[in-house]
Amino acid sequence: MQSTDVIVVGAGLAGLVAATELTDAGRRVLLVEQEPEQSLGGQAHWSFGGLFFVDSPEQRRMGVRDSHALALADWMGSAAFDRPEDAWPRRWAEAYVDFAAGEKHAWLHGMGMRWFPVVGWAERGGHGAIGHGNSVPRFHVTWGTGPGVLEPFLRRARAAQASGLLQYAFRHRVDGLLVEKGNVVGVHGARLAQDAVERGKPSSREVVGDFEFHAQAVIVASGGIGGNHELVRANWPKRLGPAPSHMLCGVPAHVDGRMLGISETAGARLINRDRMWHYVEGIENWDPIWPMHAIRILPGPSSLWFDARGQRLPGPLWPGFDTLGTLEYLRRTGFDYSWFVLDQSIIRREFALSGSEQNPDLTAKSWRQVLRRAVGKRAPAPVEAFKRHGHDFVVRNSLDELVAGMNELAGHPLLDAKQLREQIEARDLQFDNPYAKDAQVMAIHNARRYRGDRLVRVAKPHRLLDPANGPLIAVRLNILTRKTLGGMETDLQARVLGHGGHILHGLYAAGEAAGFGGGGLHGYRALEGSFLGGCLFSGRVAGRAAAAAIA
Repeated sequence: MQSTDVIVVGAGLAGLVAATELTDAGRRVLLVEQEPEQSLGGQAHWSFGGLFFVDSPEQRRMGVRDSHALALADWMGSAAFDRPEDAWPRRWAEAYVDFAAGEKHAWLHGMGMRWFPVVGWAERGGHGAIGHGNSVPRFHVTWGTGPGVLEPFLRRARAAQASGLLQYAFRHRVDGLLVEKGNVVGVHGARLAQDAVERGKPSSREVVGDFEFHAQAVIVASGGIGGNHELVRANWPKRLGPAPSHMLCGVPAHVDGRMLGISETAGARLINRDRMWHYVEGIENWDPIWPMHAIRILPGPSSLWFDARGQRLPGPLWPGFDTLGTLEYLRRTGFDYSWFVLDQSIIRREFALSGSEQNPDLTAKSWRQVLRRAVGKRAPAPVEAFKRHGHDFVVRNSLDELVAGMNELAGHPLLDAKQLREQIEARDLQFDNPYAKDAQVMAIHNARRYRGDRLVRVAKPHRLLDPANGPLIAVRLNILTRKTLGGMETDLQARVLGHGGHILHGLYAAGEAAGFGGGGLHGYRALEGSFLGGCLFSGRVAGRAAAAAIA
């Protein structure tokens, strides 16, 4: 039986942050992880590295005027907290916005983290000043993407390991928490067979032994449920319509939610189980790593969005404006997919793919490669690769040919070329002058008022059916699972609360397992760049609080 000061369950970003905060305070830490060592860093490794900052130097250099008050209003308008159990999530939300507008940037910058100078404008909303969405661009892409976010904490972890304060227990699957007299005092579980499988691929579940570890405190940072579609469907929110019969997976299979159930059995209270964040712009990865591997398109605002029957989506359900609003609308169409229709000029300028592996220029920190995005008629190489090889892409020279290809891909003739032509031509007419009555066209003009969008993100307004901008492209969009917005209820010290609202002594939670703080600091919707940030914030809080508690 091994004993240490604190056990951290889960070696993703939140777990690494908590562990390094603990070791910086001189505490001995055992980091327990069911996956092999090569998966250290978890989902953050695969991420685009987007972080939510408020009134940052990067925003100011791009001419963006932001403020704490504006960010808090945007957050609360998006979260729409309306439940009694939202008391702690609301307080965590307020604390996180304080952090994002305060020391977050300096803290990360001091560890060597840097950001791409053009700030992205994600989740633009469009429902009014009080509703969902970012009023200004706040999505800061980390230089180095997900691996760049992880690097400072991996560096700190290596130093702590060298000093003897940090130990890893890879291939140790926690099956239960040890509870004595109401206090959590450790973990027990199964030792799994070593596996040299590539990062992200499913690893062996062969059991070769067992273990029992004791500590003064346990921090659960094990992630959410996005890789477990059975659990996603079981918790699917009725407000979004029926659960999809077909979904792709935006996270590896080991993101299975096991520790949530295990923690609940030990006495933890789970709240907001039906709050989740899934994307509707998923495409099947033509070179997959994990089962049903999906990549999300990060679209600019110019593509036309149609449902499976060829009806244009209503405003403000345009690309990049309201993820869950679009999901709710599409779930009521009776189909699990929809379509983008665009052209080469739009895909070259406006399509980005989420993920570190889909952005080799940013991940490798290569300015030379980044500058290639701005020249020529081709999209970034990973996007062009999907256009050539991706199962969900149709590329043709005429609209009639495009619609025929879309129907062939869908397996039934739902789409009518005449109907699509009428809608596209009507939209094209709106580009003949700088004014418009089409709300999406107005949104495109507004986006180009922002220097960053005009320079690198939004195509020059043009007619979609003009052959000079071709070929025409259709992309079938699938639902992909991603983030769990609910989780273990925690107070502002990341201490897990029990079913009666009391503190479950010795147990802390961070990251997605805690709904990124409190059991759901995002409420119903996220402003993007706030998932990694939630891991950073809640991991830091949990690590510091546990360190102080066992002093």
